[in-house]
Amino acid sequence: MSDQVAFQINSGNVSGMIQQIVSMINKGLFKGPVEVILKRPVRTMSQNKKLWPMLSDVQKQVNWYGEKLDSEDWKDMFMSSLNKQRSVPGIDGGFVGLNRRTSKLDKEGFAQLIEVIYAFGSEQNVAWGEPALQTYSQYKEAA
Repeated sequence: MSDQVAFQINSGNVSGMIQQIVSMINKGLFKGPVEVILKRPVRTMSQNKKLWPMLSDVQKQVNWYGEKLDSEDWKDMFMSSLNKQRSVPGIDGGFVGLNRRTSKLDKEGFAQLIEVIYAFGSEQNVAWGEPALQTYSQYKEAA
């Protein structure tokens, strides 16, 4: 879990959000300096909320060539599929995949990643759990 807090601010909620952000900054200063970064979101919150439950469903239900992969491994697998990953020999043997990070995906790229996961899950007969299904309608709006 990270120590980061993200707020989405628009013209309709700016005044209330500023008060909340100032309060969070003041609380954070008790632990040390804080960093405030302003940027435009590259993907929607609903896309973010959807990814991890989907990865968890795949992790629990799919055995990949005799291996049980964790959610991070599956994320790397799906990103590799999406980006047609390159791999190079590792320093100590094996291979290392050279891959983009999901944090660098824009809204459209993230939507494509979710579609890759759905397609793979369909091929592997993954039964999507409630958390993955819960954000489906929001995801479809975001795509």
